[in-house]
Amino acid sequence: MTGKYSHINGIVMIIDDTPGNLALLTETLSEAGYRVLVATDGASALEQIAYLTPDIILLDVLMPGIDGFETCNRLKSEPETANIPVLFMTALSELDDLLRGFGEGAVDYLVKPLRPPEVLARLDVQLSQSRNLRRVENFLNNSPFSALAIDSSGNITWLTPEGARWMDEFQQKHMLTGKYELNSPLPKPILEWVKQSLAVAEKPEERSFESYRAGISFSVKITPCQKTGEYFLILEKNTREWDIDSVKTSMGLTFREAEILMWISRGKTNKEVGVILGSSPRTINKHLEHIFEKLGVVTRAAAVSIVLQRTSI
Repeated sequence: MTGKYSHINGIVMIIDDTPGNLALLTETLSEAGYRVLVATDGASALEQIAYLTPDIILLDVLMPGIDGFETCNRLKSEPETANIPVLFMTALSELDDLLRGFGEGAVDYLVKPLRPPEVLARLDVQLSQSRNLRRVENFLNNSPFSALAIDSSGNITWLTPEGARWMDEFQQKHMLTGKYELNSPLPKPILEWVKQSLAVAEKPEERSFESYRAGISFSVKITPCQKTGEYFLILEKNTREWDIDSVKTSMGLTFREAEILMWISRGKTNKEVGVILGSSPRTINKHLEHIFEKLGVVTRAAAVSIVLQRTSI
């Protein structure tokens, strides 16, 4: 590549069937230090992207075969390409066409005839935003926390890979069904907590969700996203080993009661605990009644929660 830049600012794909536009953009972007990929229709663009993913796409609206709207729709429907910023190029000035482009997932648009300084300026803005988002995602994917964003109805609007894995494990441990991805609702227990938090708390970030299954502590905290109307969920998971003697002493339980709580925290039913400990389900129920009375709770989940909160296990 020639030009006054010795580095590569990023990879730009141009999708346009007009030779004049391709020539102008290729020269402008190459001189500015970008690597340029070219496609003259939507189908060939999608084929190329399967082998080399661009950092940003300049997409013509009117093309033979798959037009720009459909091409963008297909890009945004695939997880591998959904986050690539798309800028529409159009000679159409009607508001409905511009709005449709944003509806398909475009982040910006350029009106023909194209002006090189404007093209470079808009590319720079969108690439900077995209890179900042990737930095945040990389940080979250390598931290002890996971994250996702939701709208006010509890539908997922942004999900990191680690957040998806957290959701999958939460689903498995709680014996839930369904696939959690963009635009899908949260799992029912978390969804109900979110709705309660948003309904009764002036500051929902001061509330947290806690759930314990099979020795794993799942926790969620919520905070509003400024200006977007969305909410950011911080997801955490901890695996804790039970020290039965410690639980027995600190909580005022018998050894058998502490043992029963340990198995309950691991997702076992009363019948399963009875089989493990060689007791009848009725005996296990009696032990649970004593546990509830000693801890001042009425459910199995609340009993486990209190133990995990008050002890160092």
